[in-house]
Amino acid sequence: MRNPKNWLWFFLFGSLWGINEVVTGEVLSQNNVPHYSVFLAVIAFFILAIARGIINKPGSSTIIGIFAVLFKFANTAPFYCHLLGIFMMGLVFDLFFSLLMKDERRNIYRSSLTGVLSAYSGNALFALIITYIVRSKYWTVGGLPKVLDHIFLTGSLAAVLAAVAVPIGFRLGVNGGMLTQRSPRWTAAGTLVGITVLWILVRFFS
Repeated sequence: MRNPKNWLWFFLFGSLWGINEVVTGEVLSQNNVPHYSVFLAVIAFFILAIARGIINKPGSSTIIGIFAVLFKFANTAPFYCHLLGIFMMGLVFDLFFSLLMKDERRNIYRSSLTGVLSAYSGNALFALIITYIVRSKYWTVGGLPKVLDHIFLTGSLAAVLAAVAVPIGFRLGVNGGMLTQRSPRWTAAGTLVGITVLWILVRFFS
């Protein structure tokens, strides 16, 4: 975690997650796609899994989530419930990946379980906090039925897709990490370019 190159990776993946929230989220919302948050969550878990394949360190997914929050905050209107949801996803993924995977490199079952538990827990934690602690009007009006719908319907849809997306993302990250180790300077330069492109690109869509 002390390696500055790791922080470049965190910033890059946080920016990828952020642009997914800004661009993909806007497109899905404008087209009234039902349960579009499912797709945003699964893409987020896929990005986090790739990152953990490259740098499998406890706390890294939470840091990436914080960068994603900053990216969205800087480029869209501050809907704080959305920012809370992003942070929660990074936090729960971090927890389950750190517990289940650690140094595991080829355990598909555990990586799938990480995706399932992260989807359910992220939805549950967010719905309970936003409804009963933050007491957002949009959520308190819906009450317990809305909370249960978010946990068990939206959460189940996300869990099924995350069970597939997380193992694939992790394997891609592991393989990509091996390649980047061969040319660390070029990797660092490419990461900086990628971050810059993402922050410029989002201006055309926001």
